[in-house]
Amino acid sequence: MQINLTGHHVEITDALRDYVNSKFTRLERHFDHITNVHVILNVEKMQQIAEAKLHVSGGELFANAQHENMYAAIDGLIDKLDRQIIKHKEKLKQK
Repeated sequence: MQINLTGHHVEITDALRDYVNSKFTRLERHFDHITNVHVILNVEKMQQIAEAKLHVSGGELFANAQHENMYAAIDGLIDKLDRQIIKHKEKLKQK
């Protein structure tokens, strides 16, 4: 899985990069056909925004999350993507 990390109005530190990489390994446990991930970390006024687009076999998944803390926004993003991946995997099993 290739992770592209982009920051808008925020500097991507090594700690943030490591945190995102460690969280996305959790998604690989549920579904190992994730080919490419594009993560955008953004700051608008006092809100920290995390967005991600996943390219998986059979389609694309997108989610975003906002919080006052960037790490909490990333956690919310991962939770949303986790639910979407499980749902996508169930759809593939039904076919």
